[in-house]
Amino acid sequence: MTDNQITYQIRGAIYNVYNEFGPGALESLYEAALVVEMTKRGMKVERQKPIDVYYCGEKLDVAYRIDLLVEDKVVVELKSVVEMRDVFHLQILTYMKLAQKHLGILVNFNCSDINQNIWRKIL
Repeated sequence: MTDNQITYQIRGAIYNVYNEFGPGALESLYEAALVVEMTKRGMKVERQKPIDVYYCGEKLDVAYRIDLLVEDKVVVELKSVVEMRDVFHLQILTYMKLAQKHLGILVNFNCSDINQNIWRKIL
């Protein structure tokens, strides 16, 4: 699948999960449901994927995890917050950089309009 096809399928999965549960649930519920939805669509999804972090050639003993890694290409960062903050947008860019992935999707499920709460990020 192309990057556009993958992100199209991710967005479709997000809409289905949002329509089922609506706003206000825990992030972990949306995460688990998205794994089911994307797997049904034939997509490879890794949940809570660890990221190895290096500094000056040394592997650091830190525990960074991506919420979802789809098709080994797209970092998906989930939120269920009342207010989106700039730091959340920066956070996914950092995760993308650490994971060496150029494409990401940031979504906030705790909203009244899911269309306004999905952001595609590119490095």
